Amino acid sequence: MGELATLRGLGKKTEQQLNKIGIYTRADLQKTGAIATYIKLGEPHLCFLYALTGALEDRSWLEVAQHDKTRLIIELDNYKNY
Repeated sequence: MGELATLRGLGKKTEQQLNKIGIYTRADLQKTGAIATYIKLGEPHLCFLYALTGALEDRSWLEVAQHDKTRLIIELDNYKNY
């Protein structure tokens, strides 16, 4: 198990998916950002975006979904339209 699997809300399977797109560390994830990473992964379920955001902010994906859902969806739309 590598560094990513130790981040809050992420596990071994998520780490493997992230490794496939060149993300191996928290620093890699931070540099790429949750939204760009989510898009590179093929835009799986929005819960995945919440989990990536939560991992970077050391928060539960449920907390992120409850408090940041609208902001993240707007940021995602803006990123895709840029």
